[in-house]
Amino acid sequence: MPTPFPTRVSVCLLAAPEMATGVLNGLYEVFSFVGPGWGLLTGWPPGPRRFLPRIVAESAAPFRNVAGLPIAPDLSFAEAKRADIVIVGDLAIGRDEETRGRWPAATEWLRRQHAQGALVCSVCTGSLMLAEAGLLDGAEATCHWAAVDQMRSRYPAVRLRAERVLVTAGEGHRLVTAGGMASWTDLALYLVARFCGEEEARRAAKLFLFGDRSDGQLPFAARVRPRQHDDAAVAAAQIWIADNYAGEAPVAGMTRISGLAPRTFVRRFHAATGYAPLDYVQSLRIEEAKQMLETTGAAIDTIADEVGYTETAAFRRIFKRATGVPPLIYRQRFRHVAAVQNGA
Repeated sequence: MPTPFPTRVSVCLLAAPEMATGVLNGLYEVFSFVGPGWGLLTGWPPGPRRFLPRIVAESAAPFRNVAGLPIAPDLSFAEAKRADIVIVGDLAIGRDEETRGRWPAATEWLRRQHAQGALVCSVCTGSLMLAEAGLLDGAEATCHWAAVDQMRSRYPAVRLRAERVLVTAGEGHRLVTAGGMASWTDLALYLVARFCGEEEARRAAKLFLFGDRSDGQLPFAARVRPRQHDDAAVAAAQIWIADNYAGEAPVAGMTRISGLAPRTFVRRFHAATGYAPLDYVQSLRIEEAKQMLETTGAAIDTIADEVGYTETAAFRRIFKRATGVPPLIYRQRFRHVAAVQNGA
């Protein structure tokens, strides 16, 4: 049987004066938003709120980072007894700055958390702190490309994989290092997939536009929940089409179920849902096709037939109009969620 996902995951984001706030705040917001965010923005049932993010530092007193931006920790190291996940973000450290002997309180806390079973992660130059704590000795790890020389000269026991964006290591894969600063998004998706599953990770990728945005926002867009209404005839048609959208003449079938004259049905359906009936059917078909592309290896023509298109060329044309990309490109875009989960 598959291992059940935990009901609550404590995430401690380690803060230090050398740390920028972009990654720190980005991770905090993502972990706060995963689960309830889907329902908030799309109207569909939300996922469970599993992550509890907190900022942790040597002292709980507010301080300013190297750029003068405020950081307000939730807990001190002494107060943060045990975490499920610990993340060290990017550190503004010059190439000639010494890191050995630095951060004694933070590295001691990191060692304690790891010994207690926490998953310890880093982003960018944050891997230098993990190396200083001794957690990366003998383990594979990555870091920002500009910190490679520092890592190799000061922490030669680390098996550096600088070409990788994300590396998992150690017993139970409880050490995770991410490359340059922007790779915090890969780390976030990996952790969401690991603790909530691939479906929730895909939702996070869509909500936050994580991944290739060269074709705009349409590839990330999901079908929002149709607005609520009190038209019983239209509601009956919606219930019927939910199970019959792949059949022939779906609009005629909805009209028949509604008991209305065709013109009256079209007018009332649009007034109630905001969709023309055919557009509504197309949205159901395309959303199901997206799910199949994301979760299966089925051939494009098989998917087209499954969702109600007898001509694959027509399906490809309608799919691209709805999502901005052809079906194969869409599949490749969201394959990265599964790849990230495997530490690729």
